[in-house]
Amino acid sequence: MRLTVLVALVLAAGLLPPAVDAQVPDTARSAVLTLEEAIALAQRNNPQHLQLVNDQRAANASVRAAYGSLLPSASISFSSEYRKEGSQPFQGLNFSTSSDVYQSSYWLGLQYDISPATFITPKLESARRDAVEADIAGSSHALRALVTQDYLTALKSEAQATLQDTLTRTAEVQLELARARAAVGAGTQLDVTRAEVALGTQQVAALRARNTAEIDKLRLFERMGVAQPANVRLSSRFAVTAPSISMDEVLRIAREENPALRAYRSREKVASLDVRRAQSQYLPSLSVSTGWGGYTQQYTNDRFLVEGARSRVLGDRAQCFTTDSIRQGAGLSPITSFCNSAFTFGPADEEAIRRENDRFPFDFTRQPFSVQARVSLPLFDGFTREQRVQVAQASRDDARFQVRQTELRLTADVSAAYYTLVTAVRASEVQEQNAAKAREELRLTEERYRVGAATFVELAESRSSFERAEQDRIAAIYDYHQAWAALENAVGRPLR
Repeated sequence: MRLTVLVALVLAAGLLPPAVDAQVPDTARSAVLTLEEAIALAQRNNPQHLQLVNDQRAANASVRAAYGSLLPSASISFSSEYRKEGSQPFQGLNFSTSSDVYQSSYWLGLQYDISPATFITPKLESARRDAVEADIAGSSHALRALVTQDYLTALKSEAQATLQDTLTRTAEVQLELARARAAVGAGTQLDVTRAEVALGTQQVAALRARNTAEIDKLRLFERMGVAQPANVRLSSRFAVTAPSISMDEVLRIAREENPALRAYRSREKVASLDVRRAQSQYLPSLSVSTGWGGYTQQYTNDRFLVEGARSRVLGDRAQCFTTDSIRQGAGLSPITSFCNSAFTFGPADEEAIRRENDRFPFDFTRQPFSVQARVSLPLFDGFTREQRVQVAQASRDDARFQVRQTELRLTADVSAAYYTLVTAVRASEVQEQNAAKAREELRLTEERYRVGAATFVELAESRSSFERAEQDRIAAIYDYHQAWAALENAVGRPLR
């Protein structure tokens, strides 16, 4: 009677473990993270992905610079100079001044250089930008696939840890049952010892499973590029269903939208344009330049200018009188009045010189306008152009081979991923059946052990068989989801 009561209590406590779901049980007051939220956080914070995103700024700047080369370049300059009085040598001659000098000048220039390469470069840089954008799209999708894999791995570890916790509770119940049977004489102390060893082993397995689950969760947040909050719970749910899309459709999508293939195609276009640019070096180029400028010069000692002008006027007047004396000696009419009126220097002349000298720094004298055009055609440069053309053509051929290789690899990867997914669906169905059979076997063995028709060794073997079947079922479920993620990664975009 005591044995019957003890067995009933043990069975009421739940000896047979329920089917272990592939999901993490809900916990109270924990942060919730879905798969889509994890992907969004990773794309905003993953450092490696952000390095590629940062390359887009340089690519856009290169495109702007390429289109800017179609416009003339402009430059403006302003200079100012102070020169001390004294002797200044110039081309073997010495020029001296008796005053310090201030000088300033400005220049506004336009330069327009044009060649066939000028028109090819914008297309070339645009193709390079397309390649960078395809690399960013590929990085984003690869990051999505990696985060999905890490998320599924963390969920799988959580499910395995949950299974180990369930098996620990089962081992505890089996120990209580063994003790109860030993207490009424229906079992032996050896059964109790074996149950205690099984419980200790299971507790170690549960600890390790929980540790693995925490580590996998840390790896997930490392991939996301953010710190892991406390008590975070992964909440996304997944169903195991056969793929509704055919392999032909999957291959078509991959060939049209795969970011890696698009990037290689953009690089092939870049290489072809680079060949055209190298070949354009055999054509002439045109350069046109023009500009506007002015200068000023001011002496600090304007008295030096006044006295110099006065000396020149007096000298010219003396020369005029000498000429007049010669004319009168030759019997010609005198020009004395002309000399007195033409060569005079007074205060008004001094003021005019001072005003003319007061120009520094912005009273510029305009320089004459000029335009210069030059056409150049290189004839021989030591076969350097030929070398550049050959290198560009080799790079173009390499890019074409790379595109072909990527297309072949893409077909193989997508086909293999699709076959793996189909196999994973079937394997999950078979493992579900195996787990159900193992669960039924454990239930029957427990019933036989309860009535004394089976030994504790048989019960432990049934429990181990059930554990293996449940682990295989969980692995099959997440192998299926990881196969979906691998297929989407091979295709280059989500398919569900």
